[in-house]
Formats: sequence, C-alpha cells, structure tokens
Amino acid sequence: MYGVGLGPGDPSLMTVRAVQVIAEADVIAYHSARHGRSIARSIAAEHLRPDHLEEPLVYPVTTGTTDHPGGYRGAMEDFYAESAARLAVHLDAGRTVAVIAEGDPLFYGSYMHMHKRLADRYPTEVIPGVTSVSAAAARLGTPLVEGEEVLTILPGTLPEEELTARLASADSAVVMKLGRTFPAVRRAVERAGRLADARYVERATMSGERTGALADTDPDSVPYFSVAVLPSRADARPASQESETETGTETEAGTGTETGDVVVVGTGPAGPLWLTPETRGALAAADDLVGYTTYLDRVPVRPGQRRHGSDNKVESERAEFALDLARRGRRVAVVSGGDPGVFAMATAVLEVASADPYRDVPVRVLPGVTAANAAAARVGAPLGHDYAVLSLSDRLKPWEVIAERLHAAAAADLVLALYNPGSRSRTWQVGKARELLLEHRAPDTPVVIGRDVGGTEESVRIVRLADLDPAQVDMRTILLVGSSQTVTARRGPVGGGGDGAGGGDREEIVWTPRRYPDARSSDGPSAPGAHGSASEPSAPEPSTPEPSASDPSASDPSPES
Repeated sequence: MYGVGLGPGDPSLMTVRAVQVIAEADVIAYHSARHGRSIARSIAAEHLRPDHLEEPLVYPVTTGTTDHPGGYRGAMEDFYAESAARLAVHLDAGRTVAVIAEGDPLFYGSYMHMHKRLADRYPTEVIPGVTSVSAAAARLGTPLVEGEEVLTILPGTLPEEELTARLASADSAVVMKLGRTFPAVRRAVERAGRLADARYVERATMSGERTGALADTDPDSVPYFSVAVLPSRADARPASQESETETGTETEAGTGTETGDVVVVGTGPAGPLWLTPETRGALAAADDLVGYTTYLDRVPVRPGQRRHGSDNKVESERAEFALDLARRGRRVAVVSGGDPGVFAMATAVLEVASADPYRDVPVRVLPGVTAANAAAARVGAPLGHDYAVLSLSDRLKPWEVIAERLHAAAAADLVLALYNPGSRSRTWQVGKARELLLEHRAPDTPVVIGRDVGGTEESVRIVRLADLDPAQVDMRTILLVGSSQTVTARRGPVGGGGDGAGGGDREEIVWTPRRYPDARSSDGPSAPGAHGSASEPSAPEPSTPEPSASDPSASDPSPES
C-alpha cells in the first residue's frame, strides 16, 4: 500500500516518485464527497490508465448532518473501517494499492485513517507531497518564518478562544480548514492583533486561485480549501530597525507622526515556560523592548526588534524613554519580571504616563506569573486562604512602616508573602522580621524559602520560623510564612522509594486550609495548627473562592522586583 501525496492542486507539482508509484499501482483509491467528484483524482487524472482499478471512498457526511447513532464521529469511524476493509481485499489478493491524497498524506489528510488501520498488516510506503501551507506562502511571495521564528499551524475548527490565544503567541501562523469557520477565525486573528498583516489564500495553485488581505475577504465567499496566513513578523520590519541602543540614546527610526503604544508585560519568575500566550504575542509584536537587562535576556532575540537594556534602579527614566518611543510611532514592550503590577514596572510607567506630555499615549498592562504563586506551587498550596503581600525593602518606605504592617498582618493571622527580603546591602531585615513575627506566630510555623524559582539555580525549602536563617536569604529569594492554620505533611513516596515509615522518602508539602475555625461555635471544625502534620486536608468551602491577586518575581533588592 502506498499513501501518495499529490501536492496542493497543480498536477505539475506532483513529485516524480508520486508519478512512478501511480504508474506501478494496480488499484487507485481516493476519497470524495457524495457528489462523486474527487480533487485528488482530478490532480492525478493524466496519470491514470484505463486498466487501473479505481476505488472511490465516498464520505457518508461532510458538512451536513447524519442520523448515525454515534453522530458524525461514529459515522466517520464506520466509514474508515469499511474503507480499510475494501482496500484489504485488494491487498490480500496481491494487488498494489495507491491511496492518492491532495497535499501531503499525513498532513490533515484522510489517508492517515487507512494508514493507521492497515500499515501494521501490509508493506507500506508514504510518498510526501507539497502542502497547501507551502503553496500558499509561495503564491503570496511572503516568507513564513525567518531565523529562529516558529511556524504554528492551526485548524480553524478550534474554539475561538483557543485560536485567539495560540495566534497571539505565534511568530507566524497558518489557519487551515476555513469555510464555515472563517468568521470565528477572522475574529480570533483580530483579537490577537494580527489582522493588519494577515493574508488570505484560496485554492492555491488550483483553478480559481484567489489571494488577498484577510480583512477584506467576504465571509460568504470562503470555501473549505482556503487558508489564513500570518507571515513572518521579521519580514514586516525594515532592516534599518535592527540596531540596538541603550536607554536614553536617540534613534533614527520611528520618527513618524503616528502614535505608537506601550505594553507593560510580566515575564514570570524565570524563562519562557512562564510566559502567557498574550505576553508572548505582545513581545513578538513590539518594535522596541525596554527593560532591566536581566529581564530582557529572558526574551528571545527577534530580527528587526530594538532592545534597550538598562540598570534596575532607573525605573522612571526607563518609563519616560519607552513613552517617548511610543510618541514617535513605535510599538514598545516594557519588560518586567514576575507580574508587572506589583513591586514592578507598571506603576513606574503609569506614573509617568499620567503626566504631560504622555497622557495620550496608549498604555496596557499584561499580567505575569508571580514569584509568590510560583514558589507556593512548588510546595503545595500555602496561599490557600487569605494572605498578605509585603516588601521588606526599605529603599522606598521607612522600616517603621514595614514593621507596623508586619505586626498588623501577623496579628490578623494572614499567611505572608515577603518580597525583597534581603540583598548584599540589606542584611538585617530578615532577622528583624523573624523576631517580630515570633511575637504572633508559633516557633514551628512553616516558612517556605523559594530561591530562583523556575530558574537554573532553583532551591525551595521548608523551615521552622524559629530556624529561619537570614544568611540563607538573598535578593533572588521570596519567603512564604504560614498562618496558625497552615499544615505541613509528608506524602509520596518520591522516586519510588520507601514504605512510608518515618516519611524519609516522602516529599514535604504545605497547605493552608480554606476553612477557618469559627470561635463562636463550640462544635465547629478545628483545623490543625502550623506545627501539626496531617493525613487529610480540611474540607473545602462550599463556594469557590475568587482567584488571588498576583505579584512579581523577587530577584533584585531595588523597587522593581
């Protein structure tokens, strides 16, 4: 059995091997709709002989409805099984069967369903073909991907929200299977911010081929055999924009009168795995990236983008520089660690943007995965109940204010997420915070020490509050301090070892129950204290709590963390 790719439609794009296999085959099988016309057969028609046995495999349903008890999926499963059985008759009789398919046989092709059912029973070879993706790019004369860009191929049948998320994060993309899905695909492309450069290709290399801007395409005219193409972002940028500058340096590009925009993005606590699809899209779409050099290094280099790195202690200057670029027509992404809205760059940008002459510059803030949530997830759910987020840095507020807030939060029995606990120049704050917290918490209250979470030097440990050593805390560390109800437990085994005795081979986890004891009820539930271990968590609350707020990566002692 051969699976023969015929290419996108033009018979002259068939490979030499495809022509050879068709010539040698005894049986030519092809799929078609009920009307009997087969695109695959029409492509290969000039190579078919009168003595070829033809096996038209007619779909029971395409875009219509079916009364099959298993619905569309059930009808198609039965069809594929019956088709494979028909081909098996020929193969058992010693005949060579060529299943011809437009495009490539294993790329969204119907041949694959024959392959999965027969390839383990008969000698099989697949002849690759030129795909509609390659044909569409060729007809547009537009590069799909350049350098280290990544091409994303999506079926238009995906839910619109899923399409939007994937398109927002894509360097370049092709959406296939349009037809009735076109309105949703167009909305997804627009919501992803890519409508301006999106192209439309219909029946590439076939009779009736049509190309144009996706935005100008009439939805009622779109057939199934059409694709939406979001070409290379690098191709859309003039080569003159590729040089790098430092913050504050004048640039020769972007001096037009059209106002650009600023988007402040959070890169999470570490590398690309922590980026949201929306953030990926914003970073890819930007003309300029502005940020602390450590955070800029997390963002892949793209052709045509300018990168403006600076020290971590010039937030206001960095914000003003980004807004100036936007006033000159540039699309600017200000790169922040963690979540940009807490202890990070969003505040600095908005503060400058609220004053003249920047009031009219569009500014958006995109959230990022936070250091507190990242560290909490590594050990379980210590932030499962009410918690407070504080920075121990006294660079922008006096220690007396920090101490007062620590007292208040600890007295309220809140779990604490402590950012910027220490650095080379701030070495005493952790010790003072521990002394203050011990006035309100038991010595064996669990403390999570998360360092470089998600990074190459990640270290996450659980210690008693009384044993918290300031020497083990640096500028890349975040501390999570439990409440009176926070539980530690051991579960596992980890790595397949141990029988559970003593818990030596089991991982230690931490969680804070969502149910809090009611002091007014003498028979109310009693949650275990921070010092206790537990074999079962407390019962969940009847209602689902709202998601908690977010805050950034704790990786530097300055105000932007």
